[in-house]
Amino acid sequence: MLQQFLHDFGYFALFLGTFFEGETILVLAGFLAFRGYMDINMVVVVAFFGSYAGDQLWYFLGRKHGRKLLARKPRWQMMGDRALEHIRKHPDIWVLSFRFVYGLRTVMPVAIGLSGYPPGRYLLLNGIGAAIWATALAAAAYHFGAVLEGMLGSIKKYELWVLGALLVLGVGLWLRRRFKNARLAKQVYADEQAAKAAQLHQAEQVKADEPKPPTE
Repeated sequence: MLQQFLHDFGYFALFLGTFFEGETILVLAGFLAFRGYMDINMVVVVAFFGSYAGDQLWYFLGRKHGRKLLARKPRWQMMGDRALEHIRKHPDIWVLSFRFVYGLRTVMPVAIGLSGYPPGRYLLLNGIGAAIWATALAAAAYHFGAVLEGMLGSIKKYELWVLGALLVLGVGLWLRRRFKNARLAKQVYADEQAAKAAQLHQAEQVKADEPKPPTE
């Protein structure tokens, strides 16, 4: 059943997963390749194209609508401002390496586009970064399976447990980020309301301190 599903939809799911996010589904695919359900070379190629296409899209959206995109979420706004500072100091390094920093997959390409980074140079270095990322992560997951087999012997009877644990880990990290975003949004909203209240109070105080016209 698992083998048939992966044969029909596995590589398409991998492409979509790496297009939008990446880490968890690529680790799963690398482990499944070790188990023989997928081909490791195809996993690397599909992950490369998914990641490359996704980050090219976010880059061009950043060039056109960068500030609007970052303003949609308080955490994106905060991280985008920090990302712009890093990009201006070491632009090429960040283009090559941002995939390896968890949580920056979406924000960093938008910030790179917003920074005015040259499209041709991004096209090249983003491709190099995507190739390194896909190869390294897929290989690490593949060898993770080999290490498990060395520790447990045949891991066929454990493979569903391993897949389940990897899925739970990925979902857990995603939920953690969602909750963190929600807390940050509440804090930003509270700070904005406090700032508005302070400005209103200051305006009222200035008005109260203004000299009143003399009465006849």
